[in-house]
Amino acid sequence: MRSVIDALTYWARVIPDQPAIDFAGDIVTSRELDTWADGVAADLAARGVTVGDRVGYLGVNSLEWCAAALGAMKVGAICAPFNHRMLAGELTALVEDCEPALVYCDRDLRPRLDQVHSARGDFAIAEFDVVVRPLRATANPRFRTPIMDHTAPTAIVFTSGTTGRAKGVVFTHASIAGEMHEWSLMEPIEQNGLRVLMVLPLFSAAGIIWGIARTVLHGGTLLLQPGFDPQAALRVLVESRVTTLTGPPILWEQIARVPGFGDADLRHLTTAHVGGARVPSDLVGTWLARGVQLRQLYGQTEIGGSATVMPRTEAADHPDKCGWGGIFTKIRVVDADGTDCAPDEVGEILLRGPGMMPGYWRNDEATRATVVDGWLRTGDLGKLDENGYLTFVDRLKDMIISGGLNISPAEIEQVINELAEVEEVAVISVADEKFGETPAAIVRRTAGLTVAAVIEHCGRNLADYKVPRYVVFVDEPLPRMPSGKIAKREMRETYADVPMTYSKVR
Repeated sequence: MRSVIDALTYWARVIPDQPAIDFAGDIVTSRELDTWADGVAADLAARGVTVGDRVGYLGVNSLEWCAAALGAMKVGAICAPFNHRMLAGELTALVEDCEPALVYCDRDLRPRLDQVHSARGDFAIAEFDVVVRPLRATANPRFRTPIMDHTAPTAIVFTSGTTGRAKGVVFTHASIAGEMHEWSLMEPIEQNGLRVLMVLPLFSAAGIIWGIARTVLHGGTLLLQPGFDPQAALRVLVESRVTTLTGPPILWEQIARVPGFGDADLRHLTTAHVGGARVPSDLVGTWLARGVQLRQLYGQTEIGGSATVMPRTEAADHPDKCGWGGIFTKIRVVDADGTDCAPDEVGEILLRGPGMMPGYWRNDEATRATVVDGWLRTGDLGKLDENGYLTFVDRLKDMIISGGLNISPAEIEQVINELAEVEEVAVISVADEKFGETPAAIVRRTAGLTVAAVIEHCGRNLADYKVPRYVVFVDEPLPRMPSGKIAKREMRETYADVPMTYSKVR
């Protein structure tokens, strides 16, 4: 079957007492995790959940979250994690899209999920601490996992799009296994020696795929944290001898500011990948002084998460480059006509490889627009040098990546446009010291609209991290391209000084 569950069952027999997950000091061994997942699977089956059904997750990082995901995989269900910071209206759209049979949730998020249930009540709700936690200490009989097609979906990871509508990226058993096999060939790991520090949320591809699935497949140890705390992260890096950490530049910058970093022995951190934004050269030097080579990666959820990373031996000399693909993953850069660009000519980045999605969940139109002739159209701009090394230039799409989380400007614009006093609005990314970049709303309005009213309206309709930190009122029409679209690139240049000239509104 070639699945994550096959690996979990195998390692539970081969290395039963090795820690599989260490959640801030609370350790579950391989055998205990396998047995716990058996109990979850049996409970799901008793509730009528079967092969192909979707199971949702709404909660912060926890051992119960991991066990519930692996239990669903044992049943043959499809894991569909939700961002726990989303509001009821945002969650309702995801529930309508994937139609889960059951949604697990944290107790304090139950009221939000109850709101969704009142609007769309055809799914069951199970609280992690009530249903999943008690199964940890139970002698659960082995659950007989049905034989599944390796091309069948096993997870749906929702990613924001430029249209404002979240799209569900489908991961299959084969795409996860293929992706991890490729990376195991390029990033040699001592057997059962993978030790992944995970500070990013489990609902993302970084969490459920590169955290849970990758660690289980390798029979490693997932050093899971409740969230990102720089001091705790540095302590775990040192004391637990972490081998792998991946995250946006802001994560590495904040760890480097922790007192004691300058004396930390981090030479065991052999895989240090940075993605989501360009890596400052001084940051590379800071970590190199501690024996760690930061390496720029490039990828998208649609390609499995990571597509290419700079080789270790060349990363220090070319910190701005992202490598030349993988053993099986290939890169092209093409012009508007789909013709391959000349070396150092900027065009759209295309990818193909074993981790590439078969498509978006129940969205054939978006799939056809994104997967063309076997290549993934990323919507990102880049260039390949004469040796085939990729440099990421800009996002052709307008996505904002704030603290590692994707934010759709179109979604925020749609909400702000609901205010009657708004004539035009454009949401752009501006620099932010803490999060790398953050949303700024440029609004042309009629008289009477206040900044407070805009923020209050956004706060009622959007997750907190999506609410703009800057609101700028303008009197003139917003600049537009000949096509009639707002000239976002021009606006980003015009309003690049917003953080220096305007005060944050939240």
